[in-house]
Amino acid sequence: MKNYQWRILSRVIFLTITITAACYLVLQHQTVYLLLIVPLIIFQIVEFYRSQAKVHHELDQFVESIHYRDFSRHFNVKQASTDIQPLRKGFNEINSAFKVISREKETQYQYLQNILELVDTGIISYEAANGDILWMNESLKKMLALPYLRNIDSLQKRNDALYKVVYNLQVGDSIVTNITTDKFSYKVLLSATAFQTDEKKYKLIAFQNIEEALDENEAQAWQKLLSVMTHEIMNSVAPISSLAETLGYRLQAFINKESDSLDDLELGIDTIKRRSEGLLKFASTYRSLNKITTLNLSEVYARDIFENLLQLMQPTMEQKNIEVNTILKDFDLKMMVDTSLLEQVLINLLVNAIEAVKENPEPKITLSAYTAPNHKAVIKVTDNGPGIPDELLDKIFIPFFSTKKSGSGIGLSLCKQIMLLHKGNVHVQSVPGEGTAFLLVF
Repeated sequence: MKNYQWRILSRVIFLTITITAACYLVLQHQTVYLLLIVPLIIFQIVEFYRSQAKVHHELDQFVESIHYRDFSRHFNVKQASTDIQPLRKGFNEINSAFKVISREKETQYQYLQNILELVDTGIISYEAANGDILWMNESLKKMLALPYLRNIDSLQKRNDALYKVVYNLQVGDSIVTNITTDKFSYKVLLSATAFQTDEKKYKLIAFQNIEEALDENEAQAWQKLLSVMTHEIMNSVAPISSLAETLGYRLQAFINKESDSLDDLELGIDTIKRRSEGLLKFASTYRSLNKITTLNLSEVYARDIFENLLQLMQPTMEQKNIEVNTILKDFDLKMMVDTSLLEQVLINLLVNAIEAVKENPEPKITLSAYTAPNHKAVIKVTDNGPGIPDELLDKIFIPFFSTKKSGSGIGLSLCKQIMLLHKGNVHVQSVPGEGTAFLLVF
């Protein structure tokens, strides 16, 4: 390219010199010599013009190839004149670069198109102004049972309800709707976006079949529901079973005249009856726990709640050699609660506490009730287990989160829901290595 520039510069300089010489001869009135210089000047001008005309012709050829995207065109360098050779070489290099870019874009387009054909999500793109279809993948054709669509308005004749949903779907929005064909009916999630090319706006709609996901979630919901019910029933049935076994021993002792008192038997049977009724009440309440539930509130003494709870759980505590302490700072402390549901909460907390202290050589659980400075009644369940790590404290009330391998992760979540129904709450205090305390605040 530098040689080409030097040649142009030398021609301009030589032409300038000859024209200057001609002017000098005219001034000196030596017109005879002009017969030699003027043809030389004319020759230089003609050659310079022809050279530039060749350059412009080559440029026109190159621009034409670019205009028609004919990047395969090759400019012969060897057969060109010396002036044109650098130019043709440059054109060939540019064409080669464009050819590589075009090939890469075509490869990327084919790659993207193949990916979109393989995905299960149906995709359609059409011009926003007139509705002409730009592209739709095979998944959408199968989903709609349509071989093709030329215009989005054609969908109205095939499925008017779906057409209205698609037509009214705004960019950035998502909506769940039904697609009904001759053979199938299922739910899809429609999402819309937009893009612009060549001053034309296009709308892109994605159709995602969520029927299987909904079925799977429904199955999981049933499994979790069964897990919840099993968990809560087992928490109540286990101490009932233990108490019934203890009563059986005492009944046998009474028959053998080793005991002359029926008080323990009557109290135990009454506890089993009352807890069984509470369990039935829980099963009924759980079905509509996510709705507005009317609680069976009554004013009860905290001491009566503790007495009933210990009567139920005492045999289990004795079998596991767990020391149980009760602390009542206010002997006449009363609360407005649903007794059956509150007992379910306390049974949950006691079962967790029993599990927590099982590795402690001196297991101990404390039940306490008092009035807080804000005049709210508080029941506290404390254990001397290993405690809960700080990073888990904010997760233990999340439904189905559990730190136990066999846990369902619904016990504490259910406790919190029941306390919220009472317009109260449940809080946790834990020190790793020392123990945990759960506070029921009414």
